[in-house]
Amino acid sequence: MKKTPAPDQNALIAALGAAECDRLATDLELVTLTLGQVLYESGQTMSHAYFPIDCIISLLYVMKNGESAEIAVVGNEGMVGIALFMGGESTMSRAIVQNAGHAYRLKAQVLKDEFHSGGALSRLLLMFASSLITQMVQTAACNRHHSVDQQLCRWMLLSLDRLPSTQISMTEKLIGNMLGISSGDVTKATGLLENAGLIHYNSGEIRVLNRAGIEERSCECYEVVRKESDRLLPSSVQ
Repeated sequence: MKKTPAPDQNALIAALGAAECDRLATDLELVTLTLGQVLYESGQTMSHAYFPIDCIISLLYVMKNGESAEIAVVGNEGMVGIALFMGGESTMSRAIVQNAGHAYRLKAQVLKDEFHSGGALSRLLLMFASSLITQMVQTAACNRHHSVDQQLCRWMLLSLDRLPSTQISMTEKLIGNMLGISSGDVTKATGLLENAGLIHYNSGEIRVLNRAGIEERSCECYEVVRKESDRLLPSSVQ
């Protein structure tokens, strides 16, 4: 039976002591997030931070011509809104829901007050920020040096790590927007993986048939990001 969304299904919140959890409880608001929903745009002042439960949030860098590329994904291992405790009210990325689900949101001022109090949440947020920066740097290198099917494998593995199932709902157009490539390149890459028996792709649904095969086909970037997350962060909670 699927769990009712609860704050401690987010790894950062689950790692807090009882006193800090109790203090945050009245300020945490459960929200339902839909596929494609934009939480904030580049340059927009952020009113809330989000702690995903069973959804995935994609952070995209958007060019002036409207083209975009994903720089990181966040699931129940972390939070969205690191700029709020790193000295800013906005960020240069767009936050969009990649997989629908639930999250707990916290008002920006509450998050900042908690961070400046110097408690356990402050330490956890800084470790998560370090992990997220590693993912961003590795993604930039991957997009420059690795093939489209390797990038797709990395993206699928990062998504699977943040989902309770082996199925990812995503159209070729949206995948292209995430990876900064054309829909045609996505079609070729998904075709290669499907012909290899690693995935089944149909009408915007990717079902992973052989995760070990996907890991073998992926570049080293996924493993770098995973190991850094494992080193810095508490285990994710399903």
